[in-house]
Amino acid sequence: MKEVLITATASVTGLGPDLETTWRRLLAGETAVRPILRFDAGRYSARNASWIEGLESRGNRSLLFPILERLLEGFGPLPPGCRLLTATTKGCIDTFERVRKGQPGVIDDIPISGPLTWLASRLGLNDPGVNVSSACASSTMAVARAAAMIASGRADAVLVVCMDLVSEFILSGFSSLQALDPDGCRPFDRNRNGLSVGEGGAALLMMSSEKARGKGIRGIGSVVGWGAANDATHVTAPARDGCGLIQAVRLAMAKASIGPDDISAINAHGTGTVYNDAMEVTAFESVFGSRRIPLNSLKGAIGHTMGAAGGIEVALGLRSLTDRTLPPTAGFREPMERCGFPVSSLPQPIGGIYLLSTNSGFGGINAALILKRGPE
Repeated sequence: MKEVLITATASVTGLGPDLETTWRRLLAGETAVRPILRFDAGRYSARNASWIEGLESRGNRSLLFPILERLLEGFGPLPPGCRLLTATTKGCIDTFERVRKGQPGVIDDIPISGPLTWLASRLGLNDPGVNVSSACASSTMAVARAAAMIASGRADAVLVVCMDLVSEFILSGFSSLQALDPDGCRPFDRNRNGLSVGEGGAALLMMSSEKARGKGIRGIGSVVGWGAANDATHVTAPARDGCGLIQAVRLAMAKASIGPDDISAINAHGTGTVYNDAMEVTAFESVFGSRRIPLNSLKGAIGHTMGAAGGIEVALGLRSLTDRTLPPTAGFREPMERCGFPVSSLPQPIGGIYLLSTNSGFGGINAALILKRGPE
């Protein structure tokens, strides 16, 4: 099996137009969750979200494209033969909304082939790309697929691009499920009451170590383990006993040839809903026993970016390992019941070289990645 390096990362979130700005504001404990101005949210159970300022539609096209333009601005050249994977749950959903309302919109953008074709053309890739849609674990699954392609020798380099938008369709859906917190997401807090939707994107260039060395690239870090499992319990609710997440994490550790004692920090899905956070704590207790590993969630700061969540969290997880710092969990004030894992509203120092990143989604999907810190 070939070693899988991540050699370049980029992100766009409600906290900032680049990874550095998002990282700095995360460490300061800031949140981008604020009142929505893009559309009238007055009839929904929450009127806030983490959204990106200054996005403008050009030629009646989706706001997804200016996010992708910002994401790829300054992103380095891709190696010849680079493959393309994307991850999104709703793609150009805002265009679909406009067309349904009788407003002008580019219909060809609505199928996922629209953004894929745009990306392949923009990046000069021969590979038309494949989109991975696994609910809110989409980009975690895409990273796992890219890692498997490289490790098995089916690809030398893969670009993973993750993206999703805040739209009225998205907000109305979570509102109908009574899954939104009107006061903003509070992951792993005793008074957590729902999620906050968010938007953003991430780009991750993944390469085999041989390919990277041939180009004189050391890599930021590596993906050494991945696992996925479906708990087959409910359309939207997670299994209370965390069985799917437990299996995904154990599969990832087995792939990485490490044990629970090797993990130095956990970046959890942490949506702030009552049942998700309880499920994750149950699963982590099953895997790690009495060991209490620093734990955080980014969703109180940047919202739940849906199909983009795992990709953004990988980019920031690698930064956590490099800086040996786990960012605060924004919105966290009082520890939830039966949670012995250290969660903090302040940055937490971490040691070791391995970080566990997990995501779970509707339909029972659970996915886990093990990231390894790069060379000094």
